[in-house]
Parts: sequence; C-alpha cells; structure tokens
Amino acid sequence: RLQESGPGLVKPSETLSLTCTVSGASITTNGYYWNWIRQAPGKGLEWLGDINYSGRTNYSPTIETRTSISMDTSKNQFTLQLTSVTPEETAVYFCSQAGGSWGQRTQVTVSS
Repeated sequence: RLQESGPGLVKPSETLSLTCTVSGASITTNGYYWNWIRQAPGKGLEWLGDINYSGRTNYSPTIETRTSISMDTSKNQFTLQLTSVTPEETAVYFCSQAGGSWGQRTQVTVSS
C-alpha cells in the first residue's frame, strides 16, 4: 500500500515536496522501482521520475533540472521535490510501485 502526503497548496516559484509512505513492502527490495506521476486537469498522466531500490534516480527530461527524488529507508518512504513550481503544475500527484500498486493520489494546487 502507498500513501501520498504533503501540502495541498503551494505558491508559485516555491518548492513542492511530497512524500510517499510504503507499507507491505520494503522500498529497498531488490528490483523495485518507485515512481512519481501527475495528472493535470484535462490532461493525461505524466511520469515525473523514479527511484530504485538502491537509490538510483531517473527524471523526466522536461523537469529534471528542477526535480529531486530521495528515499528514507528508516521510514520506508520516498520523497519528491519540485522547485520553482508554476500554476500549470496544479495536478493530482501519485506515487506508485512500477508494475504494482498506486497511491490514492493527492491534489496539489499552485496558486498565490
């Protein structure tokens, strides 16, 4: 099971930080990859990036200069940080296990 958490409202130009808490599996299990995905109103799913069981990350080229994904193995969590957000990044954000479960999503609104 995965559960997203974080602020629902972020101001433009600030940093968005979301955490995904994983239960029922260890994030360091060999072969596991953990994703962040979002869906803006009226648009399709957009993959933002992932982190694997050893901490290796991959980011979408469109946002990689503003994105950081990290893991806290002591809490079995992984975190997304997205800097300099714009109102166009208002979306529902999901975390997921590649090929597996998804979180229930969290709404993030970027507005002053």
